[in-house]
Amino acid sequence: MNGLKDRIAVVTGGADGIGRATAMRFAQEGAVVVIWDMNEEKGKQTAAEINAAGGKASFLKVNTSNFAEVEAASKKVVEQYGKYEILINNAGITRDSTLKKMTPELWQQVIDVNLTGVFYCAKCAADIMTEQGWGRIVNASSVVALYGNFGQTNYVATKAGLIGMTKTMARELGKKGVTVNAVAPGFILTDMVRKMPEEVLKSMEDKVPVKRLGKPEEIAAAYAFLASDDAAYINGTVISVDGGMTV
Repeated sequence: MNGLKDRIAVVTGGADGIGRATAMRFAQEGAVVVIWDMNEEKGKQTAAEINAAGGKASFLKVNTSNFAEVEAASKKVVEQYGKYEILINNAGITRDSTLKKMTPELWQQVIDVNLTGVFYCAKCAADIMTEQGWGRIVNASSVVALYGNFGQTNYVATKAGLIGMTKTMARELGKKGVTVNAVAPGFILTDMVRKMPEEVLKSMEDKVPVKRLGKPEEIAAAYAFLASDDAAYINGTVISVDGGMTV
């Protein structure tokens, strides 16, 4: 697989879960992967595994909710590799609570990372990509953005906001050679989800028409497709990778 050969790709939240699977897939496709994450230990470990397997990867500790850090990291990518072509806006957090119990702090923490952080990363990437005349930005939305989810007012608001942000960016940047799309994952079996009680996992599976949870690698595959030349005419769309939950 070399559909992304020699492309310079930043994967935010790339140390673990879907982000890790994405970093691995992009490296397999031939991309040079730059992992941005707050978890330095896991981020460096993922980069080391990619390099040991014959791929190319590096790690930068970046708080995507801090514009100065994002701006500096974006410039560093260009300084180190000469270009910056792909941004996978995968970083995100949850701070679940019902509306009545949700504090302003819980609301703001999720907004800062999941929405404002994506804006920061996309803005810095777009400045560079439009100058290059080529780029791919892929944002991580969620299936819950399309129908809501109990106890996730903050999370759902950010993921729904990303859909509108994606479509607007696509209109603005498409003429500059930069496409912007989003992926909306369904229930994905990450290491964190695996720790849930068996009955909870079963109830999640029962809600999915294909009767199983998704794999991180299946989301990574969607990211890789949207970042490739094969997706050159796809712009401003949201691809649901959810086993049919939104049917």
